[in-house]
Amino acid sequence: MELTKLKHRLVVSKRGHKLLKDKQDELMRQFIELIRKNNALRDAVETRLVEGMKSFVLAKATLEEAFIEELVAIPPQSVSLDLQEKNIMSVYVPEMNFTVKDENEESDFKYGYLNSNSEIDDSVEQISDVLNDLLELTEIEKTCQLLADEIEKTRRRVNALEYRLIPQLEETIYFIEMKLEENERASITRIMKVKDMGQK
Repeated sequence: MELTKLKHRLVVSKRGHKLLKDKQDELMRQFIELIRKNNALRDAVETRLVEGMKSFVLAKATLEEAFIEELVAIPPQSVSLDLQEKNIMSVYVPEMNFTVKDENEESDFKYGYLNSNSEIDDSVEQISDVLNDLLELTEIEKTCQLLADEIEKTRRRVNALEYRLIPQLEETIYFIEMKLEENERASITRIMKVKDMGQK
C-alpha cells in the first residue's frame, strides 16, 4: 500500500515539476521581453529628462529663483490613476491607466515673456512631453518586479521538486521494492525447504 501511494506521489510530483518548469520558462520569456522594452523606454526617458534638466539649469542661472518657484507652485495639470489587474501566468500585475486633467483652461504654464527666457520654455516643453512615457515606465517596472518575484518562487519550487522530493521518492520506492523482492525470495526459499522436508 505504501509503495502504491509513493508511486502515485512520484507521478504527481513529476507532472507538477513539468508544469512549474513550463510556467517558469513562459514567465522568463515574458520577463525578458518586458526588460528589453523597459530598457529602451528608460533610456529614452532619461535622455529627454536630462535635456529638460539642462535647459532648466540654464534657465535657473539667468532667472530669479522667486520667479521659478512661482512658476511651478501651482501645476497646470493633475494626473489621476485607474488601477486594474492583469493576470500573467497566475501573477496579478498592475494595468495602470493614467488620465491627465487640465486644471486650467489651457494646459500650459502661465508666465510672462518679459521675465522668462527660451531655456525655461524648452525645459517646460521637454519635461511635459516625457510625462506619458514616464508613467508607462512606472507600469512596466512594477510588472517586472512582480514577475521577478514570481520567477524566483517558481524556481525554488522547481528545484525543491527536482533535487529533493523526486529523488527522495525514487530512493524510497527503490528501497521498498528491494525489500519486497528480498521478502519474496525468502518466502520462496522457505516454501522450497518445507517441500523438501515434506518429501523426506
